[in-house]
Amino acid sequence: MSHGVSPLAPTSYPAMPVIDGVAMATAEAGIKYKNRTDVLLMVFDRPASVAGVFTRSKCPSAPVDFCRANLPHGVARAVVVNSGNANAFTGRKGVEATTKTARAAAATIGAKESEVFLASTGVIGEPLNADKIEAVMADLASRVTGDFWVEAAKAIMTTDTYPKVATRTAKIGAVTVTINGIAKGAGMIAPDMATMLSFVVTDADIAPSALQTLLARGVGPSFNSVTVDSDTSTSDTLLLFATGAAAARGQARIENADAADVAAFALALNDLLKDLAKQVARDGEGARKMLEVTVTGADSDESAKRIALSIANSPLVKTAVAGEDANWGRVVMAVGKAGEPADRDRLAIWFGDVRVAVEGARDPDYSEEAASTVMKKQDIPVRVDLGLGSGSATVWTCDLTKEYVEINGDYRS
Repeated sequence: MSHGVSPLAPTSYPAMPVIDGVAMATAEAGIKYKNRTDVLLMVFDRPASVAGVFTRSKCPSAPVDFCRANLPHGVARAVVVNSGNANAFTGRKGVEATTKTARAAAATIGAKESEVFLASTGVIGEPLNADKIEAVMADLASRVTGDFWVEAAKAIMTTDTYPKVATRTAKIGAVTVTINGIAKGAGMIAPDMATMLSFVVTDADIAPSALQTLLARGVGPSFNSVTVDSDTSTSDTLLLFATGAAAARGQARIENADAADVAAFALALNDLLKDLAKQVARDGEGARKMLEVTVTGADSDESAKRIALSIANSPLVKTAVAGEDANWGRVVMAVGKAGEPADRDRLAIWFGDVRVAVEGARDPDYSEEAASTVMKKQDIPVRVDLGLGSGSATVWTCDLTKEYVEINGDYRS
């Protein structure tokens, strides 16, 4: 069933610059989809530093286990990603598939299997035929190019309606470095790291331990602040690679994530991660509207985040948004059930700039017309002030439409 491109899709894509030290290619391996690319190979010409964050699911996929085992080595030479099959809940066959894929990639580019990273996305519980990936490996390796970011993003899509790409630059000392990223995700999206697949590459020269710290700090306000349907995937993988090519332009290697000259890079990285995360939320299956939920005045930032997610994950809130109904009673419900400190009689709620509730009751100046005008927009900010403390958080989600049910009702078939 085809559902066209999301109305929340970007109107244009950024020009994605080539990043020194990495090249990629895609192929049609016929894993599930016909007439579209479904395998991505990314190759680093020299060993790159690598950092990663993964799903907290207790049923992780075989590729997640594989990446976790290789991550402590801190070095990457290749990434192989496939769409159409998650290679999750596949038992011994799943392990055999990761071994076979990694072995083929390592042999093809002349690397160690411990320098290969894998990710798979798609149907859970179906064995992955790694022979199909192995069959295209030599061809992929012969065609790798640096100028291929949007095509790479297309090859890792499942129910996504558009490829997700972002790019940023920053200075480390006097040297300008670039960060490029791609992501996929549209359903089974909830904050628990990483709720999707994302691959980010920079030409900066950063040691693996510092890179890992920077990535771990960056996921909280970005990928761990988006939700489509409160379901955390088995396959969530976010990998960050630093090729080190900027060293040749005079960049001093970063060994410590708290070094003064890495601050601008950290800001740019966090901004890129937030950009990709919001693109994922905007492509929520069947989505027509984007909801930004901000909670202020909470006991703590953590408490604010849990309340914001309670609102963003509520099917009743999300269906009200889909129906353009300014039903703030559902927001009250979601605050009350979150299990966090809240005082009914101090609560204030806004839809856009329209305050709909204050001090535990409907705003005396409440205008249904003004609130409805906000609900007709594509992007709807909702703010809740608890009046208790200084804790705050923002999360992003989308509405819940009939299309979401249709897409997921026949996803496996």
